Amino acid sequence: MFQYEAPEGARMIQVWINGKEWQVPEGLTMIQAMWHTGHEVIHGIGCLGGVCGACAAVYRMPGNFHLYNALACQTLVKEGMAFSLIASYPTQRAHYDIETIPDAKEGLFELYPESATCRNCNACTEVCPQGIDVRTSVWQAAFGDFKGVAETTMSCVMCGLCVSRCIAEMAPHEIALYARRAYGSRELPFPENLRQRIEAVESGSFDKELERLAQLSPDQLKTECGVK
Repeated sequence: MFQYEAPEGARMIQVWINGKEWQVPEGLTMIQAMWHTGHEVIHGIGCLGGVCGACAAVYRMPGNFHLYNALACQTLVKEGMAFSLIASYPTQRAHYDIETIPDAKEGLFELYPESATCRNCNACTEVCPQGIDVRTSVWQAAFGDFKGVAETTMSCVMCGLCVSRCIAEMAPHEIALYARRAYGSRELPFPENLRQRIEAVESGSFDKELERLAQLSPDQLKTECGVK
């Protein structure tokens, strides 16, 4: 079991983790606080960089009825905070090859017919830890504005908290993912610099350098990459 050792001399604060009271050093994230208190966090943890969305959490503060949402690897614990990690919500995840769908706009309603049933309650936006206007992205998708969806949801980490609040029982993050894929494959021009790099790789321009790197020892690789 991994345990996080906090710096010496850190001020201790009172928190509640999954309903149980603990004393933890100030300055830890929720995940670090769980490690510090001996919790074996296997599910609900990933990149620790606020990108993968695995560590969705909810918390309350003393004297405040509001239920807050956060990514546990990015949120520092505070005095009196009560928090829990949230299990992944089951979602209707369609399986498709975006390149074989004749009409991407029609394909959205075939794969995610619930995308047309938004009640405009805005609960999905309120719960999003990334501050995304999720409701707007759903309407953009329903009207075929996939470029708008891509721009609105670019910072989505697929945590799925929006699913937990949607009264129409849809999965807004999956709908947005479909829209981004459709936009990238149908509307967005292929980047010229990427095309050039692919051609260079396919032509063997980097083969000798890759062979040289493959011969290096781990220590030599660290030196090559500037890693101490």
